[in-house]
Amino acid sequence: MKNIIRFYSSVMILVLLLCSQALFAQAPKVIRIASPDVSAGSKSAGGGVVDVLYVNQWLEKAFAKQNIKIEWLFFKGAGPAINEALANNQVDFAFLGDFPLIIGKAGGLDTQLLVASGRGGTNYLAVRSDLNIKNLSELKGKRVGLLRGTADELGFINALNSQGLSIKDIRIVNLDFNAVNAALVAKKIDASWGPARFFALRDKGIVKLPVNSNQLNGAGSGQGGFIGHRAFIEAHSAETQQVVNQVIRAAHWLSQEQNRVPQIALFFTQASYPASIYAQALQGTNLKFAYSPLFDPYYVNQLQNKIKLAKQQNLIRQNIEVNTWINQKFLNNALNQLKLKDYWQPTSQYQSRIQK
Repeated sequence: MKNIIRFYSSVMILVLLLCSQALFAQAPKVIRIASPDVSAGSKSAGGGVVDVLYVNQWLEKAFAKQNIKIEWLFFKGAGPAINEALANNQVDFAFLGDFPLIIGKAGGLDTQLLVASGRGGTNYLAVRSDLNIKNLSELKGKRVGLLRGTADELGFINALNSQGLSIKDIRIVNLDFNAVNAALVAKKIDASWGPARFFALRDKGIVKLPVNSNQLNGAGSGQGGFIGHRAFIEAHSAETQQVVNQVIRAAHWLSQEQNRVPQIALFFTQASYPASIYAQALQGTNLKFAYSPLFDPYYVNQLQNKIKLAKQQNLIRQNIEVNTWINQKFLNNALNQLKLKDYWQPTSQYQSRIQK
């Protein structure tokens, strides 16, 4: 009889322990979300979906009734710093450009790719205005400032390769985004590669923008992704779904033509770059394509090509199986729950970026 009592007591203790663990797993106290900080001012800014969520506090409002805190972490060190935070379990979700996404996954970070958070972003070659450089081939032996480990680096390599050039032809100087701008002003470097933030320097006569990724049929263009720690996702599936729902809601807001001007105002206010930069960056852009969250043929092919390129350049050692990395469950659920299943159409061509 005593043995039976001990047995059922052990079973009850085990059941209570499992239940308590399940309850704990279902209720995180805080959800930590990371983004590169692209702001030139005192406010934090991540651009795109990040700024819509952060400024409007959609995630904070979505989790308010559950008393779950949203903690935003903005990193001036961009992708490399965020990957380090992910490795140290200091971040649950992150918005990243394609190259840091690839580096982290190939380096052993157990992440899942949940949403395509941007695609087809135009990048530009910024050259000091006192230099007569008109194409990529004229960069041989020149000093090009880039933040290593970011999407800018792999995009630049992609652009060079499209013209039969190699990164070995260039002298890379490792600088963060703001340091690149300062180095161009001080003539410490000759050129850089990146998105529309160079427009401000161009308008001041500091740089010229002789080449962009549109002219290279998309070679060197940028895209991003929203990832989560597998451990968090598996332990907190309901909360992960809530997060993804808000990410898709933000993508939908950005994709609407009537929000073209409001998003320019939002990014200008948050990042402290002139509004004209964002107006020019979005000019002619198909917003539905640029902000589509779908893992469609275009996005997946671009990602696979970037992985292949990184491997060829010995920037990563391990290959990545894209199909097992992508977890579409939460995206599909969000599209259904928000009644957006047919809003974005799958594409396979870069030209879909340009508005018809």
